[in-house]
Order: sequence, then C-alpha cells, then structure tokens
Amino acid sequence: MLRNLLAPTSIAAAILLSACGGGSTNEPVDAVAEQTPSRIQMNFLGRYESGVFGESAAEIPAVDIVSKRGFVVNSEKGALDVLDLSVPASPKLLSTLRVSDINGIPANAVVNSVASKNGLVAIAIESNPKTDPGFVALYRASDLALLDFIEVGAQPDMLVFTPNGSQLLVANEGEPADDYATDPEGSVSVIDVSLPSKLSLRTASFRAFNDQVQLLRQQGVRIFGRNATVAQDLEPEYIAVSPDSKTAYVSLQENNAMAVIDLATARVSKVLPFGYKDHGVMGNGFAANDKDTGVSIALHPGVLGMYQPDAIAVHQFNGVDYVVTANEGDAREWGDFVEEIRVNKLFSESNAIFASPPKDLASLAGGAILNPATFAYCGASQTSPGNCLANEVLGRLNVTWTQGYQRNVDGTPKLYTQLGELADANTAKADTRLMYDNVYSFGARSMSVFSGNTGALVWDSGDFIEQYTGGDLCKAGVLRDTLCKSFFNSGHDKVALNDRSDNKGPEPEGIVLGQIGSKTFAFLGLERVGGVMAFDISDPRNPVFQDYLNTRDFSVAKPAAASGDLGAEGLAFVPSALSPTGKPLLITGHEVSGTTSVYEVVGK
Repeated sequence: MLRNLLAPTSIAAAILLSACGGGSTNEPVDAVAEQTPSRIQMNFLGRYESGVFGESAAEIPAVDIVSKRGFVVNSEKGALDVLDLSVPASPKLLSTLRVSDINGIPANAVVNSVASKNGLVAIAIESNPKTDPGFVALYRASDLALLDFIEVGAQPDMLVFTPNGSQLLVANEGEPADDYATDPEGSVSVIDVSLPSKLSLRTASFRAFNDQVQLLRQQGVRIFGRNATVAQDLEPEYIAVSPDSKTAYVSLQENNAMAVIDLATARVSKVLPFGYKDHGVMGNGFAANDKDTGVSIALHPGVLGMYQPDAIAVHQFNGVDYVVTANEGDAREWGDFVEEIRVNKLFSESNAIFASPPKDLASLAGGAILNPATFAYCGASQTSPGNCLANEVLGRLNVTWTQGYQRNVDGTPKLYTQLGELADANTAKADTRLMYDNVYSFGARSMSVFSGNTGALVWDSGDFIEQYTGGDLCKAGVLRDTLCKSFFNSGHDKVALNDRSDNKGPEPEGIVLGQIGSKTFAFLGLERVGGVMAFDISDPRNPVFQDYLNTRDFSVAKPAAASGDLGAEGLAFVPSALSPTGKPLLITGHEVSGTTSVYEVVGK
C-alpha cells in the first residue's frame, strides 16, 4: 500500500476546479496558464491566533478573493470572524459578525458554517433550541451588508454554493434533543440566490423513504435512532456538488450512507450505503490499543469499519462523478441513548451478564457472545471470548453495539444462552445473549473514493495514514523536525502515544480539492493528531500521496496556546490565479487551538 501511494503518476487531462465544500472558493482556473507540478509540497506561511484555546474559536474557513477576506466560524462566540488576508503570511482580524444583529433571528442563535462565492458570504445559523428551524443569512463580502435571510430546517450546518453560483445548499442535520424527547427531520435546503436580496428555497426531504426502512437497513443504511422514522434518522452532514451544478451528494455520517439530490427538482433520488471496511484484509490493518507503548498496526479479523465520512468532495473524471471522502466516524449519544461501547464492556469473561449496559442494549438481552466462527483466531468459544478481550487484541476498541449481532427474519435479535445454545421462549432475559458475528468500529481511518452513481467503493487509502504517521518518513512541526511516530495517534487534548488508537485513530475529518495546472489534488485534514495530507487524485481510481504537514508543536506536553495548530476542522483552497502570492494557498481552521493557518502549496 505504501509503495503504491508513493508511486509517481502522470495525468494529462486538464480539469477545472470543482465545487468541493463550504470552504472552497469554487472559482474557475485557467489550467493552461499554470505549470503542472510533478509533485507538491505544503509550507507553513502564517496564522491568525484568536487567543481562545479549547473552545472551538476557529472551525470552518471560507475566502472571498476580491476583497481578500477570510471568514472563519468562531463557535466560542457563536459568530463569524472576518480576517484580512491581503498579506497571507500575517492574517489579521478585521471584525466579528454576530447574528444577534439581525431582526427576526432568535436570541442565542449561533453560527455553524460559512461559504463564499461571487462576492457573497452565506452563513448557517442554528436556533436555540437546536431542534427549532434554523436560518441562512446572505451578506455582501466587501462590506458585510446583510442582503437577506431565510428560514431553513433544524440545525443547519455545512453549506455550499453550486459551481454556477445560482443556488446555495445547506445541510439541515436535525439531530435530536439531548434528552431525545424531540427528533426533527433531516433535510437539505436548496436556496435560489440569483436575486441575493430576495431568497427563496425548496426543500429536499427524506419523507418519501419512510416506508422503505427495512429495505434501507437490508442494503446497509444505518437507521437505528430511538423510535425514529427514516426522515428523522437521516442526518445530512456535508454536501458536495457536481461541476455541472446538476447533482448534489450528501454525506449522512451517522447512517454510513450518501444521499443523491437532483437539483433541478430538489428531490432526493437515491440513498446509497457506503458499506464496510474489512479490517481483517491485508492493507486494512489499524492500531486498536490506547495502552500500547509502541506503534502496533495489525489486522483484526471480524472488525468491520464504518466509513462514516464527515467532509466529502466531488471530482469529475472522464465525465463520471467521483465522491472523495474523509472517513472520520461518529457515534450517537443523546441522553441515555449511547451506542458506543468498548469491546471488553460489550463482552465479558465466561459470557457473563452485561455490566452497566446502555439502556437500549439492556432491553435486548442480558449479555453478548463473540461468534467463534469469526473470532476463534483470538480464542473465542461458545462459552468464552478468550483472549479477544485482551488490550493488545480488541479489548480497548470502541465499537457500536447496535449492529453485528444475529437477527431473526423479522429483525428481532436471535437470542442464545450463555452456553452458546439457542434460547427458547422460557429463557429469562437475564440469561439470554446476543451473538455477534462481527463488531463494527467507527470510521475507516482513511480517505476513500466512491462512485457518485452507484456508491460503490473505487479506492481506499487502507492503513496508509497510520502506517505513514507511525513510520520513519513522517516528520511533524513547522520545520518538519519531529518524528511523528513518537506521538503516534496522539489526541488533540493531550500529547500521548496511542491516545486515540482505540477510537478512530487520526480521525480524517476535513477535505477540499484544488487544481494546480492540469492536476487535481485532495487535501485531507486529520482532526486528532493534526496536520493535512495531500494526494494527487487526478485519476481518482489511483490517488498518489504527495505530502503531510503538521504544524503542531509536540514538545508542549500539555496542549496550550504554544502548541501551534490543534484540531484541524475545515479547509479552503485558493488557486494560484486568485492568490495574493501567486501560488496556491490552503486555509485551515483549527477548532482546538483557535487558530486559522495559511499554507502555501508549491510544485516540486
């Protein structure tokens, strides 16, 4: 895998920059006028420091090239910071835009996301409570004059302009209330911005799929919320739009699926499952133990990774849309509904009863068994999980209890006794066990490419991210003077080897595409250990690794303002033709450090 990803490639086709998310400038580039690099490297140029650490003071960035302004979601303020990017090496705060100034927006509403195009800036506004309808407001980028605002669905988050600039799409995530008493529907608002001072919208709803719940589940779409309809359970996370502005692709992260929307009709045409990654197959290994004292990337048969991408982007190649994904992973936890559990808590020695299980799990059975047909390799039997629960095997891994166990034809759990025999109608619930054929972990610790038409997996980076950051080639820091593997899978809240190995690893979250010459590159942000990876995806069927830049200072033992950049969240790409420096720029928001950094992308 490492050799393939590092191998050179040559693609001659010139492809215009595609729409790739809320942070993209989405402007066309003259690919002929720009030299095509053999490879690229990212160099740190400068950063803006909000001075607020650990409070999500810099999340999603967007850029308006004409006014040379950057716009960064500051969740700590519930507002939008406006930066002067005329000198990219020294970004400066110009002002802060607060939605409380808008007459008609509820008190305590907050800014969730931002997008910019053609001199316009759009922000997504979440109401308080979040289950109420939210809003989208549209501003003129040059002077921040409010042009109009419009009500949308509950919890509007990521938003993006179509490449032709005629429409603005927002993902209304519709998460349930913290006590799960209210669960609004997820949806996508399709807003007409052709007349910026008079917005109108259509809503792409999932209600038409409410009577297809069993079919969707059989296909692999995760629909598992408490008493939820399909429309309530599907939670749009991120949107990417095809270069012809005709089709939108929407990641449904918790559902491990993707929706396809026909923008001419604002109708959801498909809900496609992403499927699962087999961590028992060569090249798909991962580090599963946060107590390990070294880097231990291994195969784990019986563990299936849910891709669950956060950010996605679209790259069109030979007339076909390919969806590029950052496979972060995410678990649901609302009130007493908790789906995440460690393997050594879900299963126990001698198939004993659950110890303090989540409420919804306890309602199903009294305990759980690992199917020896799958897990015999680590000692599982009908009566004991054997060595599978050891820390160095699977014991510390966080998985979902909601899937993997055997079911009857009607979808109810197939129950066993603690001896591994089928339970009968007279068996007390406390004596029944769920039989897990597989366990499902969150995220795939990778970047993937899927067919936009069918949802089929075209390419996946496998275990490359962990192999690289855990190897001798990887160097972190602005000067690339720190061996990455010394801090392998550190979290962003502390410097500790393997801190996140039990839970989504490096956690790829943000992604943006950018064109340089005739090549298209994907920039992938790693939320936990930090940094950005770059891949040449000119041929999306065969991406090639280019560079990794992590501007975090690992010498600061307890993460603080002196740590540099922590918690890479959103990314925006500025092509060379529109850059103040004449070279491509990458703008990265870091939610933990509250910093917005500027990287220069140079050809080699």
